[in-house]
Amino acid sequence: MKRRRFLTYSAAFAVLGSSGHALDTSAGRLEVARITGGLSTPWAFGFLPDMSVLVTERDGTLQHIGGGRMSPVAGVGQVTTGGQGGLLDLLVPADFARTRELFFTFAKAQGGGKGTAVARARLSTDGRRLEDWQVIYEIRRGSSRGRHFGSRLVEAGDGTLFVTVGDRGDRPSAQDLSVENGSVLRITRRGGVPGNNPFTKTQGARPAIWSWGHRNPQGAALDGQGRLWVVEHGARGGDELNLVRRGANFGWPVISYGRHYSGGKIGEGTEKPGMEQPVHYWDPSIAPSGLMFCSGRLFPAWRGAAFVGSLKQDYLSRIAGDPMREVEQIRLPGARRIRDVREAPDGAIWVLAAGNGSLYRLSK
Repeated sequence: MKRRRFLTYSAAFAVLGSSGHALDTSAGRLEVARITGGLSTPWAFGFLPDMSVLVTERDGTLQHIGGGRMSPVAGVGQVTTGGQGGLLDLLVPADFARTRELFFTFAKAQGGGKGTAVARARLSTDGRRLEDWQVIYEIRRGSSRGRHFGSRLVEAGDGTLFVTVGDRGDRPSAQDLSVENGSVLRITRRGGVPGNNPFTKTQGARPAIWSWGHRNPQGAALDGQGRLWVVEHGARGGDELNLVRRGANFGWPVISYGRHYSGGKIGEGTEKPGMEQPVHYWDPSIAPSGLMFCSGRLFPAWRGAAFVGSLKQDYLSRIAGDPMREVEQIRLPGARRIRDVREAPDGAIWVLAAGNGSLYRLSK
């Protein structure tokens, strides 16, 4: 049955995909298939139970890919575009087959600025439209700046949602618990705040905050133990892979392994008591976006490894070992600006390249 399911899954995209390429890696020779091109500034994707795929485009379009075709899905709510903002991440929760619910992050107009927000909607049974789009959470203070929305969604084992939020270009706000800027949030599927969040009883703090002191976390995923990890952009150098802990302060902009774009020193140095150290950092920067942990289902040699997309260097970074470090750079033919990476139900690794608007599959 599993073999038959895989064949159906592959065939569903055969019409859209172009001819494959062989790629030599530490896991052996892999096949790289370009599933589709023609995407406009894609940001995220997710797999549906019928083996089709949804892809967000930053201009506010949601695309449905399957059955040999790509078509837009109607019903996306009002999204504010500009700079790095727009329609951003997408989450297909574990119970989608029963509820048809989807979750999105996007840039939402807030007075004279915009901030990161989370919406919930239901996908129609024919997959052609979203129904009942509702904003369930938005950060308290947006910004007129068009950068650092963060904006990854992860479903925790208990069904709550982790949401990453960038500092919105306002560095000091990442050390201010009265706003969500520069934080990882934990909310319920209806936008409420779980009672066991770390700052629910802290005077003046935003109770949805789970961790703080982040710059711009554009990748987030659970590992095989159910632990949350994020990757975030540094300034000039200092991109980080962080293991997120409840209530932890990750130091931005007080500590960093990078420097300002002007070359000036950031904050007080690279460490300070009470502030977390990254598990791994990149210098020079790779501009990390998208994060997944490999189950080893299809690639046993890569079991437990983290994979991170690079927007700047156009490669897929494999992070492994103890201590964890970058051990391999995987370059897909023609792929530019790797925005998202996810493991498919059959164990294949799929990669979304924003620079050339393409979706790829790595398999054996």
